[in-house]
Amino acid sequence: MTVLDTQTRTTKPVGMSDAEWQARLELAACYRIFDHLGWVEMVFNHITVRVPGEDGHLLINPFGLMYDEVTASNLVKIDLDGNILSDSDWPINEAGLLIHSVIHANRPDAHCIMHTHTTAGTGVACLRGGLDPDNFYAAQLHDMVAYHNFEGVTVDPEEKPRLVANLGERNLMVLRNHGLLALGPTLPAAFSALWTLQRACEIQLAAQSSGQPLTPVTLEAAVRSTKESFQMGDRTQAGRTLFTALRRRIDRIAPDYAV
Repeated sequence: MTVLDTQTRTTKPVGMSDAEWQARLELAACYRIFDHLGWVEMVFNHITVRVPGEDGHLLINPFGLMYDEVTASNLVKIDLDGNILSDSDWPINEAGLLIHSVIHANRPDAHCIMHTHTTAGTGVACLRGGLDPDNFYAAQLHDMVAYHNFEGVTVDPEEKPRLVANLGERNLMVLRNHGLLALGPTLPAAFSALWTLQRACEIQLAAQSSGQPLTPVTLEAAVRSTKESFQMGDRTQAGRTLFTALRRRIDRIAPDYAV
């Protein structure tokens, strides 16, 4: 089954735009990809996307569902204040809303935002030195990762300006003692960046667990690696290739996401 087959074999709800339905299909597929990769934290964490053509409207997962239960039709449409705009039997998670809504509001280029609590990502977030540049994937992220200090569970509105200021213009952030965050102009671009950061964290912890000193990556090599990985060619298209390949796998093993 091809991606095109998945996109055309279901009927969008009456009154919904084609653009929103396609965004729902892509986002629901992404939740299933996260589940497949093990990037899950029970019913917590979020991936959000803007609703195309609807300023200030987002799609988010229903709070209470596991990622393998998320479908195109049960995603919840909200505004930046968390008001539910779609017909939904499920609430949304307030802690997730704060992080995602403030970044969507202040970064017009952020079509998609992803937040995870993976073991490797949170493990690196707990290290005083943060992400170590001395592995193949971390070397591709030179000067691309921001940091935000832990202030408790993210439900206090007073944290918003500090979160936005610390993120700046970067598309990746290590939330210290907490987890990872990625954003992008498309969902596949955000996914590709997060996958690179996640792999960097996994390899860092594996290498550090040996107790042996890591072989340094030179600054010149890191700059070149980042340029070759993220700036040569079309980053969005590169992310699309990776995401589409994973979506084909989800089409085979969990096609019910498209209902």
